[in-house]
Amino acid sequence: MKSLGNLEETVLLLVMIMDKPYGYAIADEYRKQTNQNISISAIHTVLMRLEKKGLIESKMDGATDERGGRRKRICEVTASGKSTIQSLKENRIKLWEQIPELG
Repeated sequence: MKSLGNLEETVLLLVMIMDKPYGYAIADEYRKQTNQNISISAIHTVLMRLEKKGLIESKMDGATDERGGRRKRICEVTASGKSTIQSLKENRIKLWEQIPELG
């Protein structure tokens, strides 16, 4: 399993739940899900790290009128990314299950 920071994990999860995840859309979804702002450059930095770790792949999508004819880089989670997220989930569940009941 690859080591991930909290922001990397969150962005990877966002890529997994979104239809066509790209930089701006991921930042927008991050704001919606966490109620916190994040810069596009921070998202791009995380996406580059995730791609370097082999957890996502990206490809250029077609140009759209809404973006003034510019293309966007769409991300997709790899098998390694899915496996890593599954392991993280299982490890967290084990820890949560060990917390004694409160009051």
